[in-house]
Amino acid sequence: MNTTRKIALEAKSIETANTLSSNLLEVSKKRAGMIPNMYATMANNDALLDAYIYSYESFRKNAGFTPQEQEVVFLSMNYENNCEYCMAAHSIIADRVSKVPKEVTDAIRNNTEIPDEKLKALSLFSKIMIEKRGYPSEADIENFLNAGYTKSHILGIITGAAVKTLSNYTNHIFDIPVDKAFESRFWTKE
Repeated sequence: MNTTRKIALEAKSIETANTLSSNLLEVSKKRAGMIPNMYATMANNDALLDAYIYSYESFRKNAGFTPQEQEVVFLSMNYENNCEYCMAAHSIIADRVSKVPKEVTDAIRNNTEIPDEKLKALSLFSKIMIEKRGYPSEADIENFLNAGYTKSHILGIITGAAVKTLSNYTNHIFDIPVDKAFESRFWTKE
């Protein structure tokens, strides 16, 4: 159970954010047709919003995972970090954009058996990296590599952990409301 005291922070808009964040919010609105509540909150600090968007896009383009695998990494880390906002958002992205089989997304959300062995290994290693704070055991690493992943993929998971730290921690402290676009996949860790 989360015992962090939530603090309020005004969401920024294209008009009220500093120049850098304003430009990033404008790009987000053009691409997605909306400015996610998380982005509007992150826009209170240019470094945070810029780092998040840059790292997120780099992970998507350069980490060496398929779109489905990317969502498995993010969803698994969101689960482990207990981030309701990101779990809802990435469940929608998994369903509509990355085309992750619903039974895989739901298994991660419900912490049940993932029906695909390779994705199961990816999810498990992603969770282990969060749970053990970057100190997986040799057996953890071997199991991940034996599932068909590489040492380079371990570095990609570290990148995913950095991205999720930025977003999950922001959501935890500021209790950002889930956007209407993501409400159908609202999630709470049981």
